[in-house]
Amino acid sequence: MTRHDGDMERTFAALPPAHGRGFAQTWWGRAWLTALEGTALDSTQLKTGRRLARAGAVGAVSVRPGRLTAVVQDRDRTAHRADVLLEELSPEQWDRFLDMTAERAGHVAALLDREMPPHLVEDAADAGVELLPGLGDLEPECDCGAWDHCGHTAALCYQVARLLDQDPFVLLLMRGRDESALLEDLQARGAASTTGSSAPEGMDAAEAYATGDILPPLPDLPELPGEPGLPPSLDTEAPPAPGIDPAALAFLAAQTAVRAHGLLKQALRGTFHAELTPVQDAVRLAAGDPGPEMTDRLADGSGRGREGLATAVRAWRHGGTDALSVLDEEWRVEGDTLARACAALESAWDTGERPELRARGNRWTVVGAPVQLRLGRDGRWWPYRKERGRWLPAGGAAQDPATALALVTAPASAELPAGEESSL
Repeated sequence: MTRHDGDMERTFAALPPAHGRGFAQTWWGRAWLTALEGTALDSTQLKTGRRLARAGAVGAVSVRPGRLTAVVQDRDRTAHRADVLLEELSPEQWDRFLDMTAERAGHVAALLDREMPPHLVEDAADAGVELLPGLGDLEPECDCGAWDHCGHTAALCYQVARLLDQDPFVLLLMRGRDESALLEDLQARGAASTTGSSAPEGMDAAEAYATGDILPPLPDLPELPGEPGLPPSLDTEAPPAPGIDPAALAFLAAQTAVRAHGLLKQALRGTFHAELTPVQDAVRLAAGDPGPEMTDRLADGSGRGREGLATAVRAWRHGGTDALSVLDEEWRVEGDTLARACAALESAWDTGERPELRARGNRWTVVGAPVQLRLGRDGRWWPYRKERGRWLPAGGAAQDPATALALVTAPASAELPAGEESSL
């Protein structure tokens, strides 16, 4: 990697071929690919881009504010300059992002560790700053003359997903700030916050009341706390009332604080999710590691049993209620949904690389291996692995079935028992 500090440009050497692996391993890398794959009108061009990127046809990648550039070679060695444009953040947006980040030491530490945790992106969105690109935000330019994403710009985007996995500062540079300037600004803001702190200002209560009609309006409500609050301690000398389990009550109080914090965040952002059913809420509680005794009670109350609850908790941690629905529900795929699913499976792999699949309902099983893809009703693919005779969630959802399948690591020699699947 080469830096050009004068014009805020970083150049990354060409990456080696990426045969047999997904392009994005991190959640933010997958979000980048979602912005590409959810917008491109021609899935054939995406397939071509994946093939070129896997073959190492993307040259050195130049990253600078608002633009990515690389030379991409076709299979016949014809070279094309490909550019992808992404809108820079405004000075006001950068101020809000830097103020927010400087106030939270955890955000700065995560960036220094080359990570972009979801709560950093969520807090930035709360401040009116969208860091990750959305659908339609990645604008292509290529000298091949294509007006939409072509195989060359798609290959560039797939290659950049690998760079983002390694260093999220690549995204921040595209949004307009290089790493050194950003860290210097954060350090300066942190120092100013420390030296500028003093005793809280105020005025006499009688004076405030007398001049209430000319005082400025009250300040805005304080920001959402970074973490849920702690419930009162139940450690008292008084014995519990009959039928009261102090440990279970303390766990429920802590989980209620977590749930309340999440609901408040949704309310402040104007986004609301459906109410959890009692069975779903039992899984959510079990995901909080309540201990063996309470886990047994949740297993009985949810009707799943201990092993079924453990599987449900595993799904919950991969994707909440959406992942639970995919675990529990088998449904018939037909019509336009089936056509889109088949098209996605056909375009996800190069010729000769796609594994043999057998389909039953919304579940596609790899022949000769304990690996399965499940289609959610929202069109995303979820990876599953068979262990000790049970299908278990193996990762989060992906728009691309090949990416989802790459999340599953299973021995190729393992055999599946004969089933009722029909060939795709």
